[in-house]
Amino acid sequence: IKMWSDIHPRLANSTRTVVTPSNMHEIKQLTECMRTYSRDTLEGNGQMEGHMFECVNQAAVHEELEDETRRLCDVRPFCPMLKLVTRNCGRAERLLDSKIGVLIGKGLHELDALQDQEVKDFRSKMFRISEEKMQRVQLMTWSEWLQACFSPQLEPGGGATPVTDGVNDKQAEASLKVTMHFDQSQVTTVSLMEQALRKWLTTHGPEEEGRQAEQYVLRVSDKLEFLCGDHPLIQYKNTVISHDHRIMVNPLLPPPQVQVRAGLFHGTELLCKPAVSSESSGRSEHVWNLTLEFDITVSDLPRMARLCFAIYAVMDKVKKQKSTKNHYPVAWVNTMVFDYKGQLKTGDIILHSWSSFPDELEEMLNPIGTIQTNPYTENCTALHIHLPDYNPHPILFPPFDKGRGGKKFHIELKEIMERDPLSQLCENEKDLIWTLRYDCMENFPQSLPKLLLSVKWSKHEDMAQLQALLQIWPKLSPRDALELLDFNYPDQYVREYAVGCLRDMSDEELSQYLLQLVQVLRYEPYYDCALTRFLLNRAQCNRNIGHFLFWHLRSEMHMPAVSVQFSLILEAYCRGSIPHIEVLKKQVEALSKLKSVNELIKLGTIKNARSKTKEAMLTKEAMMTCLRQSGYTETLSDLHSPLNPSVLLSGINVERCRYMDSKMKPLWIVYNNKLLGGDTLGIIFKNGDDLRQDMLTLQILRLMDLLWKEANLDLRIVPYGCLATGDRSGLIEVVSSADTIANIQLTSSNVAAAAAFNKDALLNWLKEKNSGDALEKAIEEFTLSCAGYCVATYVLGIGDRHSDNIMVRSTGQLFHIDFGHILGNFKSKFGIKRERVPFILTHDFIHVIQQGKTGNTEKFGSFRNYCEQAYLILRRNGNLFITLFALMLTAGLPELTSVKDIQYLKDSLALGKTDDEALKQFRQKFDEALRESWTTKVNWMAHNVVKDNRS
Repeated sequence: IKMWSDIHPRLANSTRTVVTPSNMHEIKQLTECMRTYSRDTLEGNGQMEGHMFECVNQAAVHEELEDETRRLCDVRPFCPMLKLVTRNCGRAERLLDSKIGVLIGKGLHELDALQDQEVKDFRSKMFRISEEKMQRVQLMTWSEWLQACFSPQLEPGGGATPVTDGVNDKQAEASLKVTMHFDQSQVTTVSLMEQALRKWLTTHGPEEEGRQAEQYVLRVSDKLEFLCGDHPLIQYKNTVISHDHRIMVNPLLPPPQVQVRAGLFHGTELLCKPAVSSESSGRSEHVWNLTLEFDITVSDLPRMARLCFAIYAVMDKVKKQKSTKNHYPVAWVNTMVFDYKGQLKTGDIILHSWSSFPDELEEMLNPIGTIQTNPYTENCTALHIHLPDYNPHPILFPPFDKGRGGKKFHIELKEIMERDPLSQLCENEKDLIWTLRYDCMENFPQSLPKLLLSVKWSKHEDMAQLQALLQIWPKLSPRDALELLDFNYPDQYVREYAVGCLRDMSDEELSQYLLQLVQVLRYEPYYDCALTRFLLNRAQCNRNIGHFLFWHLRSEMHMPAVSVQFSLILEAYCRGSIPHIEVLKKQVEALSKLKSVNELIKLGTIKNARSKTKEAMLTKEAMMTCLRQSGYTETLSDLHSPLNPSVLLSGINVERCRYMDSKMKPLWIVYNNKLLGGDTLGIIFKNGDDLRQDMLTLQILRLMDLLWKEANLDLRIVPYGCLATGDRSGLIEVVSSADTIANIQLTSSNVAAAAAFNKDALLNWLKEKNSGDALEKAIEEFTLSCAGYCVATYVLGIGDRHSDNIMVRSTGQLFHIDFGHILGNFKSKFGIKRERVPFILTHDFIHVIQQGKTGNTEKFGSFRNYCEQAYLILRRNGNLFITLFALMLTAGLPELTSVKDIQYLKDSLALGKTDDEALKQFRQKFDEALRESWTTKVNWMAHNVVKDNRS
């Protein structure tokens, strides 16, 4: 590695070559080498403290290597050369910037170079907010920090506790091991710790009497999950964090200043605000004919002069028309004073109203007709408006007449409101909804999306009435409010109302819908919006949410459409969660190492393609050698699992690691759990496959499981972990003690073609794994889980269900994997569909359910009843499923590209039909799946034969 220095004129042209294994050394080691060199050469002055290395990275951009803990093999400069440059002041800030840039995958110098005022404003605001947050965090004690970040709002239900790695070393060293038996419903966390301490003192004597319960925190065994607060332990099954989002206005701050480019009067909401329920009863002033004084400075004088005089002409024409309709407020310049140079100096804005914009004014003031800022910023006129002070009392939109309809119209309205979100509204129905908007608010508040689709957005009077209506509209449930974040509703006030409803979400519920909430950030017209602030605030207050928000954003950083927006949010999160940076940085580095191993394996398989046996031996040996290198071992050890940040991965069990025999050669990595008593954990790393569709399907399966449990139906679903971490790369959790149907069948038969028709193979396998009463329990687990996956795979239209994509745990739970085909996109060959059944229900499954007894109709009847119950529960939540898939339309998933794809859900759930009609349809599908199950066995036989030939 060559390095040249300009720290002294005598060394301006000198070079020094250091030969070193790049994967064994960090930048700081080279720094030490150069520090010694500078001391020797510069007569003991030693000026390396004020210098750092710089390189040209893979993007052909100069990158300053502030973070000296990075390895040279991870830096990967374009040329193997590092340049020594003078270090500027503010090293700590530059070091933090460097870490954030490496972490988010986009150097902050790229954001600095953007000549976009919105980007600069957003970064400035987020920097100030993050700095204030970190100052508050630094003043907290460890217990205060734990309570502030993970303070639970308790509910009597199931769930998981939040996680943290923030317990300091003193608490870790002082951990107590006490075995106790207690009643979970009565004991609180504090009383449990007090009892544990008393028990500890009885065995360790009075020298330990200084210990107090406040000095300890309860941790869940084998995980970094902590129980905060003094509540009954049973309530920690569902931990919720609530926040009160209030914006405090500082009266000492300078008055607001607004800059608008060639569209000043398009945003009159900046000059007045809608009514709030708490304000309407107090003193208020209507916006009609209100005068606001202002000072204005103008760029591009000739063009502005023409604009102002044109406004005068249009206003004069409007006034002469004497319109009797006073509806929507519109601002215009009423008085203008010019200096001797023609510069506009002062004036006032008068807010008047009329039924619609005159054509001349609308074309002049809003030429591009969009909510976005004028893109032609270099050529347009800029107005700088300075408001001297705030109004002493609220400025409100005036009340409007409420439309009422007859009984006939109410019946028709009810029918419209019960339709699913995919149903189209005709113009007559839209007019009816708008006319009866107050009836909708009182009787169908969840119908707000349909009301919004009925608004004539080109009519300013309708927009004004809608904004006033939003102030008094009842708050929707978070699940119903999700639909308002769709691309159909770009209005800023609508989206702010939706985010206000989301604030009632528990942390567990927010995690459930986080995938969609990240996607709808694409629809936000501005970087600094209510949704962005909401997600950042909740993520910085809960490490678990922050972890998945980080990965959902970073996994799409390669997409140009969202690269800037997502990098801004990631930077803001990192600045407000500095302790989390090192944890995430370790995960990013580990994934980079796994990608290198995967690429090595792919290269080895290509070179040795002629000899499969030799290929497998050499490639696996190369993989083992690579994983044993100290550079890989150190990077891949002692990190939080990206799939579950509460799990600590201590080190790789190299002997049990392997790569899988598929096209992209996924890595099967076995980890040891760092915490005491933890078992080994399996993780599959995929490079070259898009896991986002799998991630979406598993999220929906997790939601189905939640909805069933809310209805007191537990179908033993196994929604294993899956996380996309980058462009066509990600991780999948390995479910322990499980095997595929194919392997179970093949082990019981010597002939691959006959294995699929052995109906006793699965039952015999369960008998081997379970004996006595455990077998009956395993069969019950199988029955419940089989019912759940039958219904789920039918509703979601999951295809490619061969015997290697269905697995069974030794405890009896059946579950499906690999969701590359969903929403009815079944695979076909020669124009013939390979799967001709609604869902997989083979006779060997029925054989297990009936406990091996042919006439056991009671068990089969229970199974069928489970299926019907599960289906009806999902039907009642059909709109939620449609909404979640609709919010993912712009994600670029291969089989979810248009509304037509979501139509499959509407058909499978029989939305628009009665429960009896839907149940009749499902029963027909159930009978069809059972009757045509022989086709499934034929497909499985073909799959086994092909698999056997490959091996």
